[in-house]
Amino acid sequence: MKPDRRQFLETTLAAAPLFIPARAFGANDRIAFGLVGAGGRGRYLQQTFLKLGAECAAIAEVYDVNMASAARIAPGAKQYIDYHELLGQPGIDAVVAATPDHQHAPVLFAALDAKKDVYLEKPMSHSIEQSQEMIKRVRATRQIVQIGMQRRSAPAVIKAKEIVDTGILGRITMVKPMWNWNVSRPLNNSALPGKLDWKRFLGSAPDRDLEPMRFRSWRYFWDYSGGNMTDQGTHLMDVVQWFTNGGFARSAVCFGQAAKNTGSEVPDNFCAVYEYEKFMATWTLNYCNSYDNDWSIQFQGDQGTMIIDQAGFRIWKEPWPPNREPVQTMEAPIPIEPHVQNFLDCIRSRKEPNAPVEVGASAVSAPHLANVAFHQNRRAYLSMDGSRVS
Repeated sequence: MKPDRRQFLETTLAAAPLFIPARAFGANDRIAFGLVGAGGRGRYLQQTFLKLGAECAAIAEVYDVNMASAARIAPGAKQYIDYHELLGQPGIDAVVAATPDHQHAPVLFAALDAKKDVYLEKPMSHSIEQSQEMIKRVRATRQIVQIGMQRRSAPAVIKAKEIVDTGILGRITMVKPMWNWNVSRPLNNSALPGKLDWKRFLGSAPDRDLEPMRFRSWRYFWDYSGGNMTDQGTHLMDVVQWFTNGGFARSAVCFGQAAKNTGSEVPDNFCAVYEYEKFMATWTLNYCNSYDNDWSIQFQGDQGTMIIDQAGFRIWKEPWPPNREPVQTMEAPIPIEPHVQNFLDCIRSRKEPNAPVEVGASAVSAPHLANVAFHQNRRAYLSMDGSRVS
């Protein structure tokens, strides 16, 4: 019989070396963190951690304009270009990593070696194979690692999951995650103001001369990211698999095009179709249209339908035409604060966070699979344990 996730964690943690926190936290002790990657998302996380009582003790950033912005938020933080130097600073309890995707694993591994807890932005990895290595490396330690998928800690999403678990929707046969934003435009390749350490930005990515748009819009280049597919798909496909208890996708096909983001390697308009054991899913993104703006996920069962989005959720009974009014609703935003607070609480308690690396790997597995199908123009298959593509 295959062990479940809890058994796996208990066995792995029991075998891991004993970890004793550098200091025992009292109720009023401030957790000190180092920020690695101070772009827009990094500074948003920085402000959230500060709001919840943590201290930003250090910042590592390769672009001086971003560094200056982050330093204004935390004037007392020490500044580094190389994050390895940040990890050597005494008194840092945790790392908040908001780098481009291709730097996620190197930053995580270095932080684990330095015995730091880590809040790592999603998508967790740059490939399915890398996900497996990240799980292995984390589970060889006692560090707390939270992947930045805030829906795992959002009260409205948790409540929606509880309701779905009652069977109110009946047998779910189709799930439709979707994201619509009219934000796509040609990439900006004009000269960057300020100073950028381009070689450090590249890290292990292929060496090339600087093109400013590759830094400004790094998510639109495959060397540094999984594109919009893994950026937004990690959030939504995680909810799909979580709510359905559906396991990993069996296979995927994907079609897409760069419609308006001229200069990009990455589609701004795509559709992926997934085969699961007991249902199908269609994951579509269109950054050229704002109808039904933002994200939504529609769960279609033979007894009812749920739509969950940034505003909360609604549930309708079957058959739909005579049941146009929802039978259950919850109007609530999807905040990030509970997810960050969960990480801070787990640093103190040493308990498992809401989005550990196994959840991060599962969440990004379907988007990675769809990218393989897109790149290779074929139907791509995933092993039952989510570790291999064929």
